[in-house]
Amino acid sequence: MILIPAIDLKEGHCVRLRQGNMDETTVFSDDPVAMAGKWAAQGCSRLHLVDLDGAFEGEPVNADVIEEICTSFPNLPIQIGGGIRNIETVESYLEAGVSYVILGTMAVKRPEFITQLCAEFPGKIIVGIDANNGMVAVHGWSEESEQTAQELALRIEDEGVAAIVYTDISRDGMMEGVNVEATRQLAEAINVPVIASGGVTDMDCIKELNAVKDSGIEGVIIGRALYERTISLPDAQAYIDQN
Repeated sequence: MILIPAIDLKEGHCVRLRQGNMDETTVFSDDPVAMAGKWAAQGCSRLHLVDLDGAFEGEPVNADVIEEICTSFPNLPIQIGGGIRNIETVESYLEAGVSYVILGTMAVKRPEFITQLCAEFPGKIIVGIDANNGMVAVHGWSEESEQTAQELALRIEDEGVAAIVYTDISRDGMMEGVNVEATRQLAEAINVPVIASGGVTDMDCIKELNAVKDSGIEGVIIGRALYERTISLPDAQAYIDQN
């Protein structure tokens, strides 16, 4: 199971939100590139970037910062989500050095687009499934769809997606613990690797997820817990390596 530090970008800053609420923003750094360097220096094997402004605008807003991070750390795999609505944006991110592109809203609104992208960019497309009380949310979590997380996952699992990032919105940024059971159930229901996200708080969360990793949980995204130092990335990695 890989540990993936998150860098959420808003107006060029590294921030964290609570339950996806743009009005509940904590700024942790004015230099996202330096923050990426910090996690790289601590040995992370992948980085999770989110263009929060892009998620709400429906188009990239922090692309320059994202490209700078890719250029600064060319050997670090990077996955990016937020505001990706067309093939031109996917191409530009991949050309900039991004390893994986994450789409959420489009998986609900235009599933045929996911099929097209997986065919054109095999192994590069991840689908983000963000759920509120089990129902998929879209457009920067501002709108709830009529699909459950599992329904959406089952519908797209055979399209060739590299992984699914599953986020429990109610836990995200709240430091209340990851929804291990819902993540495990989703992972067991599909044949695509799942990356856990939302609510990771301390080493207990890492241990609980690692205990059920064989259900199909490939990794875990860690945000606020790293910034508030309730999880040490090197310590967490050492635990994963030993278990």
